[in-house]
Amino acid sequence: MIFSERLKQEREKKGWSQAELAEKIHVSRQSVSKWETGKNYPSIEVIIELSDLFGITIDELLRSDEDLKEKVIQDSKQLAYPKWKGFFDSIFLLGVFLLVAKLVIIGSNYFFDTNILILEGVPKFIMNFLPLILMIVGGVGSDQLKSKYQ
Repeated sequence: MIFSERLKQEREKKGWSQAELAEKIHVSRQSVSKWETGKNYPSIEVIIELSDLFGITIDELLRSDEDLKEKVIQDSKQLAYPKWKGFFDSIFLLGVFLLVAKLVIIGSNYFFDTNILILEGVPKFIMNFLPLILMIVGGVGSDQLKSKYQ
């Protein structure tokens, strides 16, 4: 039995209208209608709520409907992906910012005879390679996530 049929069957077992079910899970009646006609699927959060409401397992709701299983898998990937991608993109951009700032300071010191110091007391190795390391870590991390979640 596919999800849409199972949802309608469970709702009717409880004697609820689409509007009553919608009210219980805080969605519109139209959403319930679309789920029952197979035009759309609920999010994983709603599926969990439905399983609790009907007293059946999530597996019973998902197992027979391949399209819904695929949607749930994609939704779960989308939940994790942006957070980590944003983290690695931020690291990459920080590396770019530090590299540009360092080049501006070096160029200013060379061409305009300024005497701007770049954080005295920090080892030269760190000052020279930190932007590059941040850019590599951010770029590789972001790329790994992109290929993992395609």
